[in-house]
This record gives sequence, C-alpha cells and structure tokens, in this order.
Amino acid sequence: METKTNSIGIDKKPKDTTVIVAMSGGVDSSTVAGMMKKEGYKVIGVTLKLYDDTKETAHSKQCCAGQDIMDAKRVANKLNIDHKILYYQNKFKEGVIDNFVESYLKGETPVPCIQCNKTVKFNDLFNESKNLKADALITGHYVKSVTEKNITNMYRAIDENRDQSYFLFNTTREQLNYLRFPLGGLLKSETRKIAQDLDLNVADKPDSQDICFVPNGDYVSVIKKLRPESLQKGNIKNTDGKILGVHDGIINFTIGQRRGIKIAAKDPLYVIDINPEKNEIIVGSREDLIKKEITLKDINLLCDEKVFDKEIFVKVRSTGKLIKSKLKLDNDKGKLRLLDEEYGISPGQACVFYTKDKVGDKVLGGGWIAKD
Repeated sequence: METKTNSIGIDKKPKDTTVIVAMSGGVDSSTVAGMMKKEGYKVIGVTLKLYDDTKETAHSKQCCAGQDIMDAKRVANKLNIDHKILYYQNKFKEGVIDNFVESYLKGETPVPCIQCNKTVKFNDLFNESKNLKADALITGHYVKSVTEKNITNMYRAIDENRDQSYFLFNTTREQLNYLRFPLGGLLKSETRKIAQDLDLNVADKPDSQDICFVPNGDYVSVIKKLRPESLQKGNIKNTDGKILGVHDGIINFTIGQRRGIKIAAKDPLYVIDINPEKNEIIVGSREDLIKKEITLKDINLLCDEKVFDKEIFVKVRSTGKLIKSKLKLDNDKGKLRLLDEEYGISPGQACVFYTKDKVGDKVLGGGWIAKD
C-alpha cells in the first residue's frame, strides 16, 4: 500500500516522522512545535544558547536571551515533547559577533541574522538534527516553502510585512530540502490565535526587536567593548575632497545616514561613502546616494543559472521593495543592473534574488553587496 505524503512533504505517516523544531522561546517557534505535536509528529525541541546574558540583554526585546530559554522549556513541558539546549556561545561569537564587528570596521553595514542562519542555525543545528536521525528541521521563520518530489523551494511569506526570506538566501540546496517553514502561509495574528488555542503561555509575548547580542540597538557600545581602539577621530569630507568636519569613529556611521553628521549646510547631508583605510566619512546630497549598478560577491544560487538570462527581482535591504533587475554572473561574483534606481545601498548588506511564478515570489539565491 502506497504511503501518503504527510503535511511537510515526506512519504511517512506523522507518527513515524521525527522532526526537530528550533525553539527560540518566542510565539512563532513555540506555535510551530505545538502544530507539529498536534498533527501527530514525533517532536524534539532544540533551543540554542548563543551568548551569555548581561543585565542589559535580560531586559531587552531580543531573541535567544535567558528568559527565552526558560520559556522554550516551559512550552516543551506543556506539549510533553523532548527538549534539548545546545550551548553554542563560542560558535556564535566566532561565526556571527566577530564578523559583525569586522564588517563595521571595514565601513560595511552587516546583517548578523543572515550570518547566524548560515553558520549556527543551518549548519551546526542542521548537523545536530541529522545526528538525531530527524526527518526534517522545522523553524518559525515566516517563509513559504513548497516541497515536491523531495525538492523544497522557498517563497516570500503570505504576510509580506513578516517575510523573512531575505535572511535565508544563503541556505544551501541540501539544507533547504531538509528545512520546513509551516508559518509561511499564515498572518501573525493567525499564529497568535493558534498559540492561544494550544494554551501556550507565550501566545501574547511581544516580538523580539533588537539584534540578539546588541542591547537596545546600541551596536556601537558592543564594538567599543570588543574593539576599544576602533573609535578613532577622522575627517568628514565632501565629494570634492574638502574637509567639512571631524568624526569620532567610522563605526558611528552607515551609508545613507543623515543624523549625527553635525555639520551645518544649506542642504541636508548624507553619508555616501566610508573609507576605512583613510578613516574618512564622505558626505553628499541625497542624489549622490542613487545606485543603478551593484557589485556582488559570495553569491549562493538555489536555481539554474539560465534563470538569469531574463530579468529578475531583487531586495537590497530587509525592509526594501522588490526591484526589477538584470544580473550578469561571474562564478560566485556578479554585476547587477537595477532597472529602477535605489537610494543608499550599503556594502555588507545582502542582495536577494526573486522570480515570480504561480506560487508566488520564489527565492533564487542572493549575494553580498561589495564595494565597487
């Protein structure tokens, strides 16, 4: 008798399917664990301890803090599922925090959530799930996934305000075929309703808002603590090379920034370039921030290169719109021509590729924005 494919696209009955649910202690991952348990899957919850708590992180709206680990444990007990805590502080510092600091020192604007997904979550946790003989690794990301014939493709979530596909472009094909994202077809309000119906104590828990290891969004204090020598005064220049003022350290600035320049001018000034070699900030007009071409590096593809013979859509920041573009590939590098101009594109950010099909906005991969 032929086995019917279950709700996560695997040819097994739920009771014969073991799934690892990455549980951060928030409402999304807790709801996913509850959904899987209710459907009859064999669920193992895994929570990552990524950094040591401080007085600041204990009271901030962040994920993976000490209180979150306790919340995840309570949810697991409520659902009567196995629960493990993996202590990844060293892996997280090496793979995410150190990269974050170095990126700012190079005049870039990093996206640590992507690095976290690439290293700790979808590498180390992926391997741990395989070691536990699980059939799939399931997360609470708002990404739509469609699995057919053991091949999983990733799409933007139904709730575009919650869509997290931008942060997952670096997922490999092997990882994507193993991952599942049950919340991609739900609105956040629907997720909370499911959590309430499951009587989970985190149903009304506020969303995490900050970068997990950056208390209250103050990233400069984190860099200052780890690299105190990074706050060196330098010149602020205009596009003609004229010195307009002095800054207290390039880590205080990102491309497109207007506040904090502290220079009186007839028209508003924006940071248009950061030169770490000379320790200089270059300022100019908003028009100077316009970009039509982008250089990309470390490109990760989830599709055949032939797709790029045609126009695609890209996002150049997590909250940005889809921009029609044309990509020219050169191994893991590329030149992207934007067919609609965009302002304030910063090196260190990700550029994620999409195409539209009958299911929705399909993720094709992406790359890191490099200095021209």
